[in-house]
Amino acid sequence: MQNRIETKCIHEGWKPENGEARQLPIFQSTTFKYNTSDEMGQLFDLEAEGYFYTRLQNPTNDAVAAKICAMEGGVAAMLTSSGQAANFYAIFNICETGDHFIASSAIYGGTYNLFGVTMKKMGIECTFVDQDLPEEKLVKYFKPNTKAVFGETITNPTVSVFDFEKFARLAHSHGVPLIVDNTFATPINCRPFEWGADIVTHSTTKYMDGHAVSVGGCIVDSGKFDWMAHADQYPGLTTPDDSYHGIIYAEKFGKGAYITKATAQLMRDFGSIQSPQNAFYLNLGLETLHLRIKRHCENALAVAKFLEKHKKVAWVHYPDLESDKYHALANKYLPDGTCGVLAFGIKGGRDISIQFMDKLKLASIVTHVADSKTCLLHPASHTHRQLTDEQLREAGIAPDLIRFSVGTENVSDIIDDLKQALEQL
Repeated sequence: MQNRIETKCIHEGWKPENGEARQLPIFQSTTFKYNTSDEMGQLFDLEAEGYFYTRLQNPTNDAVAAKICAMEGGVAAMLTSSGQAANFYAIFNICETGDHFIASSAIYGGTYNLFGVTMKKMGIECTFVDQDLPEEKLVKYFKPNTKAVFGETITNPTVSVFDFEKFARLAHSHGVPLIVDNTFATPINCRPFEWGADIVTHSTTKYMDGHAVSVGGCIVDSGKFDWMAHADQYPGLTTPDDSYHGIIYAEKFGKGAYITKATAQLMRDFGSIQSPQNAFYLNLGLETLHLRIKRHCENALAVAKFLEKHKKVAWVHYPDLESDKYHALANKYLPDGTCGVLAFGIKGGRDISIQFMDKLKLASIVTHVADSKTCLLHPASHTHRQLTDEQLREAGIAPDLIRFSVGTENVSDIIDDLKQALEQL
């Protein structure tokens, strides 16, 4: 029987046997015992499945990863210590020095810096593109050494909607996978694999946790991309790995090759594991994700409609508004709602927008987004302050842009808070 996603939120992952704990246990142990040296050796050679050191894998983490994998409709998944780690691993698992990949310029500022600055120092080049360009203009950015295309389902902080089918066509016609960060939509509102994506990432810190208590990330593989069909492009997956006695991941692990390599190589060497305690908190958040996302979207649409009509508000971006530029794409890819995040600006520009933020009482200014409490920040001053004015413009971030994350409080209280702040301007 194939359960629906609401049921998967609650029941997937941990499968207790007779007499075992009904709730997911926290395996708060760094190590796992075996009776013989040979048993341990088989684990190190990837010849057997099991646990030996939490830096690579942990039963609590794997149960939560399996739940997210089931929700997204993938074949394998792994948790990471943060969303940034997930995006780094997702790219670095298939790119090495001398390689190139393409990313939307509208992605989260931290990811933009990771791709454009830090990974550049590693010899991996990223070309940032305007995701709204037509295919005939985007195609010119592909190079012989291009290894992936990256975008966000709903961009942070500009809340633009990614055109999956357009980028899937471009990526697959060039023999490369499409990687999509699905953090804002979550699999409740969008499952990118159904639209052509090959790999999905998440900052589980956001809606999946939902309570601002657990930093984490996740990578999910659809199992659809044929690495062996493009063997010359991806030697890390299709040629022998000397650190594991010459195994070839794509041959030995089939559809599980991508996640196995990310675990056996990257997690082994970089160690960005999510703690079992955080994975436990994440699992609790996932159990109510389907309930919370609906409330976030309902509240956000009401707030967006209020702001759209207010005389002191210059503009509002929220894809569920009929007037929004991305409304048609939202209806196509996210018909049940987008997310609880919207962007807007106050008439008078950057300084007035900042004054407005300081006058709010219920909504708090925090370096976070997408949890149960309403919060906001000013990207140009906070999350994206490392970008130049030109880079801000390329990312579609206006100087007055306020990222407003609508919580699950009574929406009338949220609107009342906005009203009193606007009245003081």
